[in-house]
Amino acid sequence: MAGATTKRDLRTGRSLWADSPGLGVRTRPLTQAIAVDVAIVGAGISGAFMAHELARDHSVAVLDRRPPLMGSTIASTALLQWEIDLPLNALAERIGTAKARRAYLRSRAAVEALERIVSDEGIRCGLKPKRTLYLAGDDYGRRALEAEAEARAAIGLESRFVPPAELRDRFDMARTGAILSEGSASGDPARLAAGLLRRAGENGARIHSPVEVLEAVGDPEGVTLLTDAGHAVRARTVVFCCGYEFPKGVPTPGAKVISTWAMASRPRMRCPAWLRDTLVWEASDPYLYFRMGRDGRLIVGGEDEPSATAHQDKAKLKRKCETITRKLRRLLPDVDFEVDYAWAGAFGESQTGLPQIGPVKGMEHVHAVMGFGGNGITYSVIASEVVGRAVRGETDPDADLYRP
Repeated sequence: MAGATTKRDLRTGRSLWADSPGLGVRTRPLTQAIAVDVAIVGAGISGAFMAHELARDHSVAVLDRRPPLMGSTIASTALLQWEIDLPLNALAERIGTAKARRAYLRSRAAVEALERIVSDEGIRCGLKPKRTLYLAGDDYGRRALEAEAEARAAIGLESRFVPPAELRDRFDMARTGAILSEGSASGDPARLAAGLLRRAGENGARIHSPVEVLEAVGDPEGVTLLTDAGHAVRARTVVFCCGYEFPKGVPTPGAKVISTWAMASRPRMRCPAWLRDTLVWEASDPYLYFRMGRDGRLIVGGEDEPSATAHQDKAKLKRKCETITRKLRRLLPDVDFEVDYAWAGAFGESQTGLPQIGPVKGMEHVHAVMGFGGNGITYSVIASEVVGRAVRGETDPDADLYRP
């Protein structure tokens, strides 16, 4: 696997999370050849969950050509949802009812697992339980959402349809309906990743940055990573957690990289009380989504484009923010949104909204994690569980859902 990953400029503008406190992670240069049980390529949120999981009982090295957190993680808006971009009924048409149900239930369990990890490890990342409000839109209207809410409730997910009169009276929004669901969350993705990496470090994981992996050479006993530091890393297992810089030689059928935009208001905005506990998104393409932060900022995003490079255009960042603001004001006319932070980033999509997690075909001892879809942080949790079991010689019961 030569030129191990595809290089991309992953974000533009200034993310809200860039100014978060507590982002310090101890790193070290790679000054000599090393041998470990597991080498993780990527020090973002996926690599952080992976390192946290595997450092408990393995020697671990994390390698990144950037400083930790400074790829796609810091561009996330951190809506920690169990809902998948493709609704349950639509996903069932793609992969079958039984698999679709398993995917939704596993996603719900992943949010619970994330909350346990944050609590058990004492990670301060502003994590807060939230409900979600999924608004009828251009892609799915009232009848589709009624059927969707019924399908979710039938498998034990806490969802119910909100008719238009209740939506107007309770949320002051005029749509043909919505689904109100319990069990999601929000938080600061940079502080979460930093906390996980620090806990992994306390368990012996070493984070090497900046180190670029140039080539991966496999053999029956393991993998040798050749680096720009001139020193090799020998590992029994390698896990690529490179976000949207896909590992070369790893097929990504039906997946693509697009561009997305986001912004945050000034703190302590006047907003409806219900918004402090609710994530909002809509059944449209492109869809608008928004949530409140703990400091009273409104975080808003959307306006996705099917281009892997459009987010690099600084002039477009301004235009996109103006469009997102107009859409927000049409939906919530009493909210006076004033932009304080604005940013854009690369974002990965798949045909099912599911991630790709699993062994790399033709490369023994190599796994790849690609968290496609709107709930990438939730998928990072799942990836650490699926790969963690595989490294320990076990099989995750849902591993088949995430193979290409």
